Amino acid sequence: MRTVREISSGGIVYRRSNGVTEVALIRVRDRWCLPKGQVEEGEGLMDTALREVREETGLEGKVVEKLGDITYWFSNKTKEGETIRIFKRVYFYLIRCLRGDVREHDAEIEEARWVPIGAAVKTLVYPTEREMMRKAIAILTGRQRKRAVSERKRASRRIE
Repeated sequence: MRTVREISSGGIVYRRSNGVTEVALIRVRDRWCLPKGQVEEGEGLMDTALREVREETGLEGKVVEKLGDITYWFSNKTKEGETIRIFKRVYFYLIRCLRGDVREHDAEIEEARWVPIGAAVKTLVYPTEREMMRKAIAILTGRQRKRAVSERKRASRRIE
């Protein structure tokens, strides 16, 4: 069986709403997952992640940080009916939402939805994507702690 290598890129797009951090998930073939897609010729990994997030969730964002990558194998059939093995590597980025509406996703997506970040880990179908979500939670939680400490320091300076 012939083996093909594919490279994709995607992201965990987040927002803070009423003190809660939410992430946008997509549903494809009744499976909740992260937005991702193939890198097009001449396109960089971050550009692909931003494009795929925009197409699959209807959201525009800004890359905050690279989260890492996952790999997996699957098989598929070519147009000619040949069964091939595919080795896929997907790079993920943490993306802060700037604007958009999850109802504006493209037709290949059944649904896009904002989900509280803690619930997203349980909602995602694939273990490797759940691990990416845990990385995002660690990064975002660390930033919130640093911001809170910094704000407390500034407040204590004003009191003195």
